[in-house]
Amino acid sequence: MRRLRSNSLCLILPLAGLLLAAPLAQAQSKGDQLHREMLTTVGVYDDPELAEYVGRLVSDIVSVSEMAGEHFTFTLLDSQDVNAFATEGNYVYINRGLLNYIGNEAQLVSVLGHEVAHVTQKHVTSMPTKAGGAKFVTWLAAALSGSQEVYQAGMAYANSLLKGHGRDNELEADETAARYMVLLGYDPEEMLNMLTTMKDLEVLQKDRAAKAGAGRQTYHGIFASHPRSDMRLRSGVAKAERLETGGAPRGNGEERYRQMTEGLVWGENFKEKQADPERYYDMNRKIRLDFPEGWTYTESSSDRSVQGGPAEGGARLSMKPMQRTPQTPEEYLYNHLNMPPLRDGQAIEPARLKGYTGILEGEGGEPDQRIAVVFYKMGAFLFTGEVDDQAGFAAFDEQFIESINTFRPISSREIAGKKPKRIHYVRATSATTFEALAAELKLDAMETDDMRLINGYYPTGEPKPGEWIKIFVQEAEEAEEAIAQQ
Repeated sequence: MRRLRSNSLCLILPLAGLLLAAPLAQAQSKGDQLHREMLTTVGVYDDPELAEYVGRLVSDIVSVSEMAGEHFTFTLLDSQDVNAFATEGNYVYINRGLLNYIGNEAQLVSVLGHEVAHVTQKHVTSMPTKAGGAKFVTWLAAALSGSQEVYQAGMAYANSLLKGHGRDNELEADETAARYMVLLGYDPEEMLNMLTTMKDLEVLQKDRAAKAGAGRQTYHGIFASHPRSDMRLRSGVAKAERLETGGAPRGNGEERYRQMTEGLVWGENFKEKQADPERYYDMNRKIRLDFPEGWTYTESSSDRSVQGGPAEGGARLSMKPMQRTPQTPEEYLYNHLNMPPLRDGQAIEPARLKGYTGILEGEGGEPDQRIAVVFYKMGAFLFTGEVDDQAGFAAFDEQFIESINTFRPISSREIAGKKPKRIHYVRATSATTFEALAAELKLDAMETDDMRLINGYYPTGEPKPGEWIKIFVQEAEEAEEAIAQQ
């Protein structure tokens, strides 16, 4: 089992002209500026050994490309999003999230080759202010703002620009990547295998998004541009297969890839996160609440209520824990607390919890108040948003609502010291099934689908005896115990 190193990576490696996650002294292009933003807003994944491994593959690809000998900068980003991209200035990025879905080294080379091809075929410079730039800047804006609405609006615009010319670029990048694979001794058919996994992920994500009434980010390359049976892509792969290789066949590199990705973080990297100063935790009740940015809060030691507000005053939002009743949240307010009728009352569901909110109109010239109650387990959490002056109620009310909707239980991962889940490999036995593994690992239906997908068995199928299976657990010992129970 490969042991992870703990030191951070931000250095230059002399890999045949490849720069690995190197910060720039000064911006010289849009690509340079975006790179500096990526390092500060998203950050580098803290696994130097894995980053060096992937970086060397980028270097190998560049060595057989039309730009052999030129400098490329590769960065392994600490993002769970399933994506890889290239930008002006010979920058190539891959998110650790995408590595979870790749099955072997050859598939990884197909993805990296696709991104290098966007650079070598001048795609990133021919459309710097059109679709490519629009997609990337939108993605970055969403990362900075945390706004899914910003992301969706920008992606719709970028996708409209990509029709036609953009799809040709994607196909050309795939055909070029297939050629690079053959020249390096990899089977380009692995690109089609990678496409199958990505298309299965696309189907799964679209289904989940439809059920949630939201959109979903997708990988822009072989994931987004062609169907499984795209004849032009298959023709490009067939053409590449007729080329002479540049050396001995490398195989698919499954064992190397397994060794390098053992312990890869799955999902959010809790270990790297720091507590927000506006975030309130109640570890006894296992709940948390985020106050608006810049607000401070105080907690009452007697009843564990909390009150927050801006430094300059003018508004206050309090949360008081109470005992719930069998009534609905609306009935709880009106019948149990004897609350007067609320204006614009409506049900709310912070973190899928049951709640109700509305505006309590002020009497005798007093300002209105935002009232809400949210149920969690046996508790009823009563929120009261108040202002000093009615004139400022509307502006502050938006912040009250935003804050109330951040109320949620503290996850077991946070309670356990924010340890992230990691990918571990286990060998299947004759008794191993995904349902049995899911039951042992206490996975829900969505997580079970994820486990099937990263192993190439979505939506159906079972692992073969002796086959290496990826599972995601918080501790390595869980992986060993899970397979031992089969």
